[in-house]
Amino acid sequence: MSDAAGVELGRARDAIRPLLSLTDPGDALTVYYALYHSPALTRLHVHRDALGSADGFVATCTTGADLFRPLVVARAEREEVLRALLRQSLTAGRPYRFSLPLRYVPVVEDVVRVSEVHVGTVLVLDPSAFQPVLNVLVTQGEAAGGGLRFEIRSQGRVVAAAGTNWRSPHFGEIYVYTEPQGRGRGWGKSVASACTEALLAQGVRPLYVVAEGDEVSLGLAASLGYRDTGHREWIAAGAREG
Repeated sequence: MSDAAGVELGRARDAIRPLLSLTDPGDALTVYYALYHSPALTRLHVHRDALGSADGFVATCTTGADLFRPLVVARAEREEVLRALLRQSLTAGRPYRFSLPLRYVPVVEDVVRVSEVHVGTVLVLDPSAFQPVLNVLVTQGEAAGGGLRFEIRSQGRVVAAAGTNWRSPHFGEIYVYTEPQGRGRGWGKSVASACTEALLAQGVRPLYVVAEGDEVSLGLAASLGYRDTGHREWIAAGAREG
């Protein structure tokens, strides 16, 4: 990215800050990708009202989770603004991933052919309810991009892992995965606890987004002190129609 492009992105990010809450868990993922994700991997499209103030934006971000389908996050005060931004910012026929508030779904479906849809329950840690799990099997692993990662290995294989999908100055989103042979032993909870504790030590609030209906993950999160914020995130894949 050129210096001029970096300056332009910085100005655009400053313009959209009033549309977001840095302390609201429901805005946390969008805040990270719109304001803090690598400038070289972020394209930000801003709509302005008649007075020149930003009243909507769409950010398309290349991520390590899916190099070929940029992640789309957005905020807009009016439906027509969001519709115009999606048509402007998305290349027709190119696949994208979306993480958006549920209220935006009707507008997105006007513009995008969607698939792989699910709804994420946004959970945030209640620090007063968190009791760290001590497990000597947990080791800190290596994560791409400097993120956190904690693992349990058995016979040379990773059987449980937890880490961060992203981290802003305010929140960090964790993920947890346990191989079938490692389930039922508390190993998923152990690595999730280690990651949660590390985020707290860094001064950020841990988040966990769980697909609605995933009772196992919801139970694990609740046992560590994660609580439902009431926010739901619409997560989908799709491509803009021509």
